[in-house]
Amino acid sequence: MLHYSVVGTNDVLKSRRFYSAVLPILGLTSSFEDERETVFAPAGGGLEDAQFIVKRPFDGQTAFAGNGTTIGFKANRIADVKAVHAAALAAGGHCAGAPGPRDYADNIYMAYFRDLDGNKIAVVYFSPTPLTLAERQTI
Repeated sequence: MLHYSVVGTNDVLKSRRFYSAVLPILGLTSSFEDERETVFAPAGGGLEDAQFIVKRPFDGQTAFAGNGTTIGFKANRIADVKAVHAAALAAGGHCAGAPGPRDYADNIYMAYFRDLDGNKIAVVYFSPTPLTLAERQTI
């Protein structure tokens, strides 16, 4: 199991605002902030809990999105997938795949977006049963 994921940013404050508008929908809040980074973790969690970190690169060079890199977050409901995607777009992110079912499984509903630095983020809901016709409808 992953313990943490890190994406680079060129503007910590803008990224902090962006993710602070998006991640609480999934139960993640800022647990540590300084001028170089923001750490998001489950509300009330500690250092041992899974974390998502947005930070300036250690080498001081410009941050850029990795080609082929995607960070995925698990959602508990289809409504959360839609809400996260909408919040990301409202906060200045860009759509990289609208909310909806995907062809590779009959129980997956997900969305993709790119953050302010171009990092690709996915939000996915796994239904315990195949999605209904209504659930298979996109936004």
